[in-house]
Amino acid sequence: MAFYCWGNTAHGELGLGGIEEEQVMVPRKMDWMHAKEIARAACGASHTLLLTNDGKMYSCGNNDHGQLGHDVESLPNKRPRMSRFKLLTALENYIITQACCGTAHSLALTNWGQVYSWGSNAVGQLGQETDTTRQIIPRLIRSIAAKQVVQIAAGHYHCLALTNSGELYAWGSNAYGQLGLGMTNEKVSTPTLVQSLAGVPIAFIACGGNHSFAVSKSGAIFGWGKNTFGQLGLNDLNSRQFPTQLRTLRSLGVRYVSCGDDFSVFLTAGGGVFTCGAGTFGQLGHGSCNNEILPRMVFELMGSKITQIACGRRHTLAFVPSRGKIYGFGLSGVGQLGIGIVGNYNTPQIVRGPWLKTDSQPNDPDRSALCNVPQGIVNRIFSGGDQCFVSMFADEDSDDYRLYDKQSQILTFSVQMSEELAAIKPDDTVELDLMSAVETIFKSLACINGSLLLPNDEHFCCTSKHPGVDMVAATEAFEQVRKIEHESLRQLIRDSITTDLLGSLLPSPADVETLRAYLLLPLYHEFCNPKHYQLLHAPFSISVRRLQKIPYEIVARWWSLQSRDYFERLVECCKSVVLYIVRFKMPKAVTDREEWHVLRPDEHLMAMLDLMAILYWINHTKREQKLAYEQFHIGEIAELVDLQQDYYRWTLDSTGQSFALCNYAFIFNGAAKMLLLQTDQVLQMHKAIHTPTANSILPSLFFPSIPVAQQFIVLNVTRENIVEDTIRELSQYGANDLKKPIKIKFFGEEGEDAGGVRKEFFMLLLRDILDPKYGMFKSFDESRTIWFTEDYFEGDAGMFALIGILCGLAIYNFTIIALPFPLALYKKLLGEEVDMSDLRELMPTVARSMQSLLDYNEPDMADVFQLTFSTTRDYFGELQTIPLKPGGEDLRVTQDNKQEFVQLYIDYVFNKSVEKSYRQFHDGFMRVCGGRVMQLFKAHELMEVVVGNEEYDWVALEENAEYKNGYSSSDQPIRWFWEVFHELPLEEKKKFLIFLTGSDRIPILGMKAIKILIQPTPDDKFLPVAHTCFNLLDLPQYKTKEKLKYKLLQAIQQNQGFNLV
Repeated sequence: MAFYCWGNTAHGELGLGGIEEEQVMVPRKMDWMHAKEIARAACGASHTLLLTNDGKMYSCGNNDHGQLGHDVESLPNKRPRMSRFKLLTALENYIITQACCGTAHSLALTNWGQVYSWGSNAVGQLGQETDTTRQIIPRLIRSIAAKQVVQIAAGHYHCLALTNSGELYAWGSNAYGQLGLGMTNEKVSTPTLVQSLAGVPIAFIACGGNHSFAVSKSGAIFGWGKNTFGQLGLNDLNSRQFPTQLRTLRSLGVRYVSCGDDFSVFLTAGGGVFTCGAGTFGQLGHGSCNNEILPRMVFELMGSKITQIACGRRHTLAFVPSRGKIYGFGLSGVGQLGIGIVGNYNTPQIVRGPWLKTDSQPNDPDRSALCNVPQGIVNRIFSGGDQCFVSMFADEDSDDYRLYDKQSQILTFSVQMSEELAAIKPDDTVELDLMSAVETIFKSLACINGSLLLPNDEHFCCTSKHPGVDMVAATEAFEQVRKIEHESLRQLIRDSITTDLLGSLLPSPADVETLRAYLLLPLYHEFCNPKHYQLLHAPFSISVRRLQKIPYEIVARWWSLQSRDYFERLVECCKSVVLYIVRFKMPKAVTDREEWHVLRPDEHLMAMLDLMAILYWINHTKREQKLAYEQFHIGEIAELVDLQQDYYRWTLDSTGQSFALCNYAFIFNGAAKMLLLQTDQVLQMHKAIHTPTANSILPSLFFPSIPVAQQFIVLNVTRENIVEDTIRELSQYGANDLKKPIKIKFFGEEGEDAGGVRKEFFMLLLRDILDPKYGMFKSFDESRTIWFTEDYFEGDAGMFALIGILCGLAIYNFTIIALPFPLALYKKLLGEEVDMSDLRELMPTVARSMQSLLDYNEPDMADVFQLTFSTTRDYFGELQTIPLKPGGEDLRVTQDNKQEFVQLYIDYVFNKSVEKSYRQFHDGFMRVCGGRVMQLFKAHELMEVVVGNEEYDWVALEENAEYKNGYSSSDQPIRWFWEVFHELPLEEKKKFLIFLTGSDRIPILGMKAIKILIQPTPDDKFLPVAHTCFNLLDLPQYKTKEKLKYKLLQAIQQNQGFNLV
């Protein structure tokens, strides 16, 4: 190995000894006994530190302030350039791993992570908490002695130190805010934590003259301090007191930064070099002497993969391993570019060293002399002040500054470490270093955020769409944590997370990388244990809730991108905690009816429900792989809490500020919501009875026999004129009365309405209203649905209101009606947005055409589709063109506006074209269902309440059946009946449901809500008879299965008319 140096040596900073020159113009081999052992060099303004492979430190140069770390008496007072490097005896018992220099002070880092400082202390740059202006012997910085420091950096008069837990400490001069503490002052003598970078997994730190940089593991760059020349690269000249991110370089993956007095150089993962700041001497390499306020790529080095950079005060070096060349640019007043010529060079120049293979000039004696030296391979380049050094190997590969030394990095968690922990037996003694590492990692937000990243730099450029976490590895690592048997380790991890880590989550973190903890923590197995909710789940939930808008949206986006298993696990964890708190932490109260848990405002319960609300919103607005609504239901809640009381309190709180489960309606299943609908009906009926309206008072003045307030709405109708009769009967009632249950009386029929007559009334009425003769609705054969028509006679407007009222009445009377509207109707009623899925349900072919338009990405789209922002309709035989926006008929649909076109078309179909008719329907519906109870329902749930669903479970129908008056499930006619029934095709089964219950749809509660009763009749000559009011079937005791089947099929074709039981 050989060591070469060049540049200024007026103070002996090159340590060549025995020379008269003050400048060395080209690289010169150092003839020194320890030259072959040198591992690193650190350069100050006029002194140099050398670090050997075995951790010994040597120094040479100016010692006016004691920056060499030697006893002053032991150094020669004259001709310092004649001296050579001298061992720092004060540190000879330590293994030094890093060194750095300021203008007149020095730092050294030991393998134990302790930092020593010496030299000038004029502005507190030694961090010694002392008033002395200099320290000639290296001294431990005690305030951070208990920390494990992994990196150090020094500017002119300030210092940075990074610990293995990711904490960044700063001290020294702060005149320009270069300490990043949010203020400027003359000095800070004690290492102080840079709070604003808390949680950022820092990978590299660097200092310029009066500015500082930190680079995160995924390439985020933060700069602060002096910016008079644009050296922070922030597109302005304003100095910064806080770390500020250079967003322009984020996507390039910067790995290494080197700084001069007032300029900065960035080395990217791809080997590119960017520079900014002062360019007076050409040190930016852009072919000019202009300053740059934004990092700009060095054009002359494009096409070359740079692996090392180094900066002096006003010059820059860059190494290209593929060519074996070092390039220099900037000031060369004392030979610091190593080109043998004095001057300023604003483009890269080749440094004339022995590593060059074919660049010698035949008439250049200095160059020929260099070429006589055996060629070698550049190991590392160093620069600072006005001096430069190069270490060379004969056959080893060059170092790559883009690759970090593991010892210089913060601690991180890995699959390998998790497996090591899981392999420890319960009675084994755990190594102290391992325990310390585990504690550090799980206490530190920065360590967690830097853990389990995607391999091969795939984690670079962390964004809202790309968290950079290897979720497969993370899942495996935390699965291994679950398997840890050593109790002390388990306890240490749990305490570290709950005591320190969760408390360090900030509402407004410094960078997107600090949010990775929100992805990783839910994988911790104790999240599935609700017993820890006070220390684990609730603080986590509160932290999510406290996040500012942008970080909150990023976390939400990340969660939306996770696997179904991950997201489902998170939801289930929340549900289990909610149940645990209600079951075990809420007091009980005994009423006449049941024993309930009394809900009280509890911050932990509210935090968990709020987190569930966030997950619910993410699931239904952001995730592609959506969980079913039902997976958010907590079915047990209705058995634990008096939901009727909760609903009553909720209705009294108009502000929505009081705690009530009804604020989290997504946890209620169908049974719970139907219970609350019944509760609302009782409340509304009670209100209607006790506050009679003018509509009901006036008739009572003329017809005293009519009671002012009745418990029911009784509608007397005929089958022949059911529409007109219904309009007449309903006109007698006000809005409050419509909340009451209704009873139907068909003229001339003896059937008493216990539910079945009401079912038939709705069925017959709707069949009449929906008859095409009225022309109120447009039918879509492809989807078998209907929608409001654009063209109707003004006299029919009241009919839309009637249908709205009937729809509301069906809800409040828990009656399923056959109303073939698409889901879009219920979305509109509840204020939800309609979208492409609704168009797909109503008009599948049109929706496919729209989707093909959106999917078409060729530039000739306008010519291929020939569309404008308009649509057509048939208006009583005349084809009309309707613009979708002003001037739309002349505006072509292009790639740029196709999304807008589709949105406007959907809006036209579902909103603008049917505005008047829908408004009538809406007003009628809201006359009945205008209360807060509707806020508890989602569109699909409301649809199921109105029209039921077709989720048939015929086995459940049989299992829920009951038998009376002599029948039992084992009787032969019953067994035959179910055999025949299960053999029927689907259409015949649905006809049987209509025959028995009045409808072929299933209630929102499922098939279990249809409880049928079967009783025998003696004479098998008769058909089976259905008492629809009670879901009761009279089944004669037929002698054969064939006869039973024949009679049953005959019966289910006849389903109008009611008889008394």
